[in-house]
Amino acid sequence: MADSLNCDLKYLSPLQLFERVTEQGEKVRALKAGKAPKDEVDAAVRMLLSLKLSYKTTTGQDYQAGLPPRDLVLINNGTTKEEDEDFVDPWNVQTSNAKGVDYDKLIVRFGSSKIDTDLINRIERATGKKPHHFLRRGIFFSHRDMDQILDAYENKKSFYLYTGRGPSSQAMHVGHLVPFLFTKWLQEVFDVPLVIQLTDDEKYLWKDLTTEKAYEYAKENAKDIIACGFDINKTFIFSDLDYLGSSTGFYKNIVKVQKHVTFNQVKGIFGFTDSDCIGKISFPAIQAAPSFSSSFPQIFNGKENIQCLIPCAIDQDPYFRMTRDVAPRIGQRKPALLHSIFFPALQGAQTKMSASDPNSSVFLTDTPKQIKTKINKHAFSGGRDTIEEHRKYGGNCDVDVSFMYLTFFLEDDDRLEQLKQAYTSGELLTGELKKVLIETLQPLIAAHQERRKQVTDEMVKQFMTPRKLAFEF
Repeated sequence: MADSLNCDLKYLSPLQLFERVTEQGEKVRALKAGKAPKDEVDAAVRMLLSLKLSYKTTTGQDYQAGLPPRDLVLINNGTTKEEDEDFVDPWNVQTSNAKGVDYDKLIVRFGSSKIDTDLINRIERATGKKPHHFLRRGIFFSHRDMDQILDAYENKKSFYLYTGRGPSSQAMHVGHLVPFLFTKWLQEVFDVPLVIQLTDDEKYLWKDLTTEKAYEYAKENAKDIIACGFDINKTFIFSDLDYLGSSTGFYKNIVKVQKHVTFNQVKGIFGFTDSDCIGKISFPAIQAAPSFSSSFPQIFNGKENIQCLIPCAIDQDPYFRMTRDVAPRIGQRKPALLHSIFFPALQGAQTKMSASDPNSSVFLTDTPKQIKTKINKHAFSGGRDTIEEHRKYGGNCDVDVSFMYLTFFLEDDDRLEQLKQAYTSGELLTGELKKVLIETLQPLIAAHQERRKQVTDEMVKQFMTPRKLAFEF
């Protein structure tokens, strides 16, 4: 009997084992409460201890009620005081370090893989294109199963891209451009379909917005996304509030995910409490569903085995750790991921920006004068207190927000390195570095604004209409 149990357990995922331990613990409590015979209680306890041992052997972690395996838990769960300096979830990013989050620690604790030189070189060989500067500079720094995507591509098998945007305000800031600029590059070099989810339902649930206002923001944000230059024949943008009701494939996948994730799991992964509305608790399944090609029958001709690649910021990873655990149990392929670092607030890398704070970032609606004022007034400096000290000791690029922003938006590698050397040596002053950033962002945002003016409501409607794209499946 014990051998049979052990044989069964070795085929269970960490999450399934966690569920078995939880269920057995509840059974033991029920037996004790019901004053069951001692031998029956003892047998149930032995089973519980055996399950806990299997759980520890499989995960390397002691079972803790309400806390799923650590690779499915937020960064703040079960950490030591030293590790607890960084807090990351899909809604908040906080660190006490002026350099920002320790991404090497985050890779270890989230259980992802570092994007190393070998992987970057392989992407270059596969595409025949120079890697994007986001890859070269470690802005996209972590991945899950990118090697599988490249295996498929090298064997002439297709995949598709999925990314998204939570439309919490009418105006987007420059940090919001990062996943879209990179996704556009990926779409161009690999020539694959792209779906973009606008989670207006999420913003209705989390923010003080009406459904009408959330949907309006979704359409406005779609204009900024389209202005990045996406190909209408290869890209489908959808609002959850709009698309979910019209796609049986999408809703079927949501229900399948919902059936296989418990309330205990979402509490452990996302930190939900008993007082959160049930909409929040069920929302992760909605963000998971676009990871499966059967959610878009009009694009993939009903095929369910097309793998998905998701470029996103690392704070969205909890959603997709959950998705990857559920996928095999509902007959779907695990999505692959590419994770970016966080775009820092002007005030420093300790927090991510807020769309509700106009001074936390440079917005896509800002005028040249506003851009100049914001950077000069609010961009955190890595310079010294006096010019004399700065000339003598140099500036700190690791904490200087102007230099961080240039890492994202100054494409010339040689020029960026020159600025780093000059600032670090003290040759370049903070005001001069800010001037370079201003002169980099002003034309970039002005060009984006011009492209956005060309995006009509009719064009948005075309992008958001479910349809066949320019691919055969």
